[in-house]
Amino acid sequence: MQAYEYLLKYVQVYTTSDPESETCPSSSRQLDLAKILVEDLKKIGCADAHMDKNGYVYASVPATPGCENKPALGLIAHMDTAPDASGENVKPLLHENYDGNALTLPSGAVLDPARFPFLKNLAGETLITSDGTTLLGADDKAGIAEIMAAVETLIKENKPHGKVCIGFTPDEEIGRGADLFDIPNFGADFAYTVDGGDVGGIEYENFNAASAVVEIKGLSVHPGEAKDTMINASNVAMEFHMALPVMDRPEHTCGREGFYHLTQMYGDVNEAKLGYILRDHDMEKLEYKKQIMMHTADCLNGKYGEGTVTLHIKDSYRSMVEKIKPHFHLIETARKAVRAVGLEPVEEPVRGGTDGATLSWMGLPCPNLGTGGFNFHGVYECTTVERMEKATQVLMNIVALYAE
Repeated sequence: MQAYEYLLKYVQVYTTSDPESETCPSSSRQLDLAKILVEDLKKIGCADAHMDKNGYVYASVPATPGCENKPALGLIAHMDTAPDASGENVKPLLHENYDGNALTLPSGAVLDPARFPFLKNLAGETLITSDGTTLLGADDKAGIAEIMAAVETLIKENKPHGKVCIGFTPDEEIGRGADLFDIPNFGADFAYTVDGGDVGGIEYENFNAASAVVEIKGLSVHPGEAKDTMINASNVAMEFHMALPVMDRPEHTCGREGFYHLTQMYGDVNEAKLGYILRDHDMEKLEYKKQIMMHTADCLNGKYGEGTVTLHIKDSYRSMVEKIKPHFHLIETARKAVRAVGLEPVEEPVRGGTDGATLSWMGLPCPNLGTGGFNFHGVYECTTVERMEKATQVLMNIVALYAE
């Protein structure tokens, strides 16, 4: 099967992760895809394919004769889709010979190059979208599909290659994808996650990340008798938020600029709660953002009374760059593999995180590769048959290069 055929199959499986759950996987529906992947891996020749107790899928392709001493290469992608948009009842659509102009999906959503300029570059290709009522799920089922297609081809063609290790993880979208990854038994010397944007992308630097929860306790009295007594928790929450730098929000930042991102808020007079994610490529700047939040909480406690505002900050992940630099052959090899399919590598810092960042800090160097997808986490998500095919070829090229 070609990569896009695997994608069309896998996106129809509902696998949205659940950030409120403490289980692994966070949603049992991810196991539905995990079971399918185990069976598909066995069908194409990975006899050891299996799912562990936490829902992680592992398999391998043994080295061909004479390549047993070549490095063992890992290929990793994630099974869950983001909770930012519905991932249930995904209906993938093929738009053959897309003309690069505005495309109205069945839901009425419009993929418009005036909003998404990259669409012009997809003219002449077969565009893959959802029907506009859900996300597509190319993040990261395109990565899974490309790994499957590459592994199937490797086994069929039996060209020289070292051991190839395959891993599919749950819960990447909620920051837990690598937490229980079994690196020793995975068996790879190093790996690539296949979880990036357009094909040709090579990513080895990402955000440093933390999360913050602000809990606010108010004091409710009758509003007619509230003067100098009431503490409205919702008002204090708004005061906290407005004390943070307005221009350091995601909608005002790009490149290496970090941000404070308000992801959740609710409250009444008695209680309020704010949820944030903090991001920066510079670790010192991330620490400064934490200090700003702590200072804001201290100031409001000074104003309204100790215990009014409670701040909880938790580190999430760190940039992989310092763990990749000692293994820069990974980047040099990926560059060669991308150029071999007629593209020029695009290397930009990731304004987000990947399983590869956590895995790199756990001891498995793991940069990230592009899948050929765009507009992840929403109803405008799309990819193309042709870009998925090139991404698959990049993977096969990397395998071949490490067998030389």
